[in-house]
Amino acid sequence: MKIQIDKPLLKSLAMMASVIEARDAYTGGHLWRVSQYSQQLAEAASLTTEMVFLSRLGGFLHDIGKISIPDVILGKRGQLTEPEYEVVKTHPGIGAILIQAHPLGSLALPAVHQHHEWVNGKGYPMALQGDQISIFARIVSIADAFDALTSTRPYRRGVDAIPALEALNAEHGSQFDAGLLDAFIQRTRLPAIQEIVGTSERGVQMVRCPTCGPVITVSSSAKDGDLGYCRVCGNQHRLHRDGDTFVAEPTGVKGSAEDLKPRHEKGAIDAFISMAPKWVDI
Repeated sequence: MKIQIDKPLLKSLAMMASVIEARDAYTGGHLWRVSQYSQQLAEAASLTTEMVFLSRLGGFLHDIGKISIPDVILGKRGQLTEPEYEVVKTHPGIGAILIQAHPLGSLALPAVHQHHEWVNGKGYPMALQGDQISIFARIVSIADAFDALTSTRPYRRGVDAIPALEALNAEHGSQFDAGLLDAFIQRTRLPAIQEIVGTSERGVQMVRCPTCGPVITVSSSAKDGDLGYCRVCGNQHRLHRDGDTFVAEPTGVKGSAEDLKPRHEKGAIDAFISMAPKWVDI
């Protein structure tokens, strides 16, 4: 089936997904990074241009179902209890329900619904295995796991790319598609992958909050001396240029409600929309 890509509709779909990051200060840029890793992996697997786009789209939308997860679970610093984990496991199914009603939702439905399936059949929500799992979901699964490991979360600090890849390789052929994982590991030798780690959009480095630890997403237009705010502890920081990123210095001031208001990744979304094809076969 051939589907026309209406860019305003596509933007509305991306904006729906970006609400998730507006809720969770620890995952700034996660959707953009997963979409970029998914694109890199799809290209490394020699997929068609259309399939590369669908991989990128699936990466951006994969966590849309987390809108239903309570904040107390989403931002918990300690290990989740079994009942809490069961709540988290509902997000692929809820995400599928959410996007099914959107005119372009079918483009990302497999990635959203299946990205936590394991190739050995031990994933969720449907315990699919092997080629029963959409190739887009298998791609996003690897991209999502790599970003989770290399990013700071409420319960742990992120690790460098090499130990993250070693952790993924431990699940070679069990959680992750063996051929796709091999292709991703090979791809990480290229600068294109390294340039994505630790950014919230192209060329925009994230800054660690010196007070409580999570990242502060900095605008692409930020300058030396600008003020930034941590949405976890609420503290204001002055940004000092340090190479291609910034160091945050606490000012002792608390941010106002306006300062701490979530903001969409407008630059990343606009760039994503601009690269969309006119038509896609699914």
